[in-house]
Amino acid sequence: MINWEGKDQDTLALIKYIADEDKLEKVLENPSVIKTPVVRNGKQSTLGYQPEVWKGWS
Repeated sequence: MINWEGKDQDTLALIKYIADEDKLEKVLENPSVIKTPVVRNGKQSTLGYQPEVWKGWS
């Protein structure tokens, strides 16, 4: 769910290298690093802009 190509490379580097138990808290403090949109269709979901996938959903 992390957008590793995002603009805030300093925060992304911190998230990448901090202890696993601290990563979720840091991501929640910096929601801009989460890949969006999150699109759900029942039990299916996508991260990011994926219209080709959405077209296949009935």
